[in-house]
Amino acid sequence: MRLQTDRLILRRFLPEDTDAMVAINADPVVMECFPSTMPGEATLAHLERVNSHWDKNNFGLFAVVIRRTGQMIGFTGLSIPPYETPAAPCVEIGWRMTPTAWGNGYATEAATACLNWGFDELGLSEIVSFTFEGNVRSRKVMERLGMKRNTQDDFDHVKLPADSPLLRHVMYRLARLPS
Repeated sequence: MRLQTDRLILRRFLPEDTDAMVAINADPVVMECFPSTMPGEATLAHLERVNSHWDKNNFGLFAVVIRRTGQMIGFTGLSIPPYETPAAPCVEIGWRMTPTAWGNGYATEAATACLNWGFDELGLSEIVSFTFEGNVRSRKVMERLGMKRNTQDDFDHVKLPADSPLLRHVMYRLARLPS
């Protein structure tokens, strides 16, 4: 499975992407809105879960590659959260990229391609996205994608302890336009 935009290639992860993902997940700036950075073993386990999700659902997270350079800069894609959310059952769009890629519109460009694929090819009726309420960068991407927040959907993340500063999450939704 592969998607392409003007500047990006979105494809399934390859073994040669592992080192770049390990570096991205180990970067404290990238992971500032997560409970911790991910050591190499955790990234390997994450990539195995990504592949399993693809095998089970025929969709998942894509490696994002800059067409001009061939550099893998992170991921974006669609997944079914493995825990309860206010929108469950749902399909979530998410992204994570190296800071050198930030500010270039790559997350929005890649996510737009995934949304179009999810609605047009997979026939999804709604796609959600959520993040820690203080994650301004991701929230701006959600808004650029046309996703809308309803504060009644905001929730405390079930995978975080009650005293975590990252506990409160905001949810954005986007419904497929009627044809």
